[in-house]
Amino acid sequence: MPSQLQIASIQMISTPVLQENLDTANRLIEQAAKTGAQLVVLPEYFCLMGLKDTDKVLARETLGSGPIQEQLAAMAKANDIYLVAGTIPLEAQSTSKVLNTTLVFNPQGERIGRYDKIHLFGFQTATERYEESETIEAGNTPSVLSIKINHEEWRFGLSICYDLRFPELYRSLGEVDCHIIPAAFTYTTGKDHWEILLRARAIENQCYVLSSAQGGTHINQRRTWGNSMLIDPWGTVLANLPEGEGFISGVLSKDKLNEVRSKLPALKHRKL
Repeated sequence: MPSQLQIASIQMISTPVLQENLDTANRLIEQAAKTGAQLVVLPEYFCLMGLKDTDKVLARETLGSGPIQEQLAAMAKANDIYLVAGTIPLEAQSTSKVLNTTLVFNPQGERIGRYDKIHLFGFQTATERYEESETIEAGNTPSVLSIKINHEEWRFGLSICYDLRFPELYRSLGEVDCHIIPAAFTYTTGKDHWEILLRARAIENQCYVLSSAQGGTHINQRRTWGNSMLIDPWGTVLANLPEGEGFISGVLSKDKLNEVRSKLPALKHRKL
């Protein structure tokens, strides 16, 4: 039997109502799990897209306790999946900020991974302004998730949204089978850069890239680009959801990874 892993990536248009978003996530996770997904990814800010940036500070939780984490653990256990839970707001050193954190839960509902977003988005035009550093404290530790399914080890690089623009982060993680990227890319930047950056990360690291995005116009009038994608190690887009709520699914194949890396051993040709 070829070594394969069934995955799914959820796309949402999150609202300012926390429990509403958790209910939506739960419904979509159930649907993805019924298609056979063994690992499911949620988007950045899946639990809250506030009316103002400071709303997430009010919703922050301490690591290991709180309704968001409790419900995520329950979703992973109920659906017998690995759940890469987008991002949630966790307590930071500053009381006026949060850590924008990806948590990973196993099928027993136990937390087995964590990554705090390192690169914080800043963008300004005549009509748009984003400055994540005003409400988010940057993480400083890259993170690789290793899981074993059917006696086969799978390695995943964890990154979040704006991290996508910093290839040195991905190289620092070493060889992985797949980079998982929850995101809430703006429509403005997404239409020009999103797919190019995702495919570049897949091609240069010779691995799968699985992104989970926000995809539509939110109640706070922010518009996100969507286009949740699964991309193979050759840079081919295998699945894409342009906009709206839903999910994509697909298969990660060790055979495909080995094929690409053996015919073009670029990772072994590195000099620097």
